[in-house]
Amino acid sequence: MGRIVHITRRERFSAAHKLWRNDWSDDQNFDTFGKCANPNWHGHNYELFVTVKGPVNPETGFVADLKEIGDLLKSKVISKLDHKNVNLDVPFMAGKLTSTENIALAIWDEIVSDMNGLGCTLHCIKIVETENNYIEYYGD
Repeated sequence: MGRIVHITRRERFSAAHKLWRNDWSDDQNFDTFGKCANPNWHGHNYELFVTVKGPVNPETGFVADLKEIGDLLKSKVISKLDHKNVNLDVPFMAGKLTSTENIALAIWDEIVSDMNGLGCTLHCIKIVETENNYIEYYGD
């Protein structure tokens, strides 16, 4: 096996969500989630960075085809999240608290098995929620 290289594809999506637990009181929700518990929702312009890794294919010079990764992300993730209400409209988030951490875990689950078919291994999901906040998930 050759040396391992990491490559990253960036995508963007805009989505609304509300952090809220129905099993908690209004006060507990507002105390815990603050303005993110706004009853009328709130939104973000997210940036999604998907990093994959693998050896460089000597025939193509690629770890994986970034266009194929982009197409996969658009069909399995971006089309389901962009301009949607994450709490109400996104099947892979059904029944989950819509924190950015949980969105990252769900995106990982949506695409991890598909990466092998593209000749690479999923390494990291990074989601930038605001200019000051981002999360990264590297798998279990």
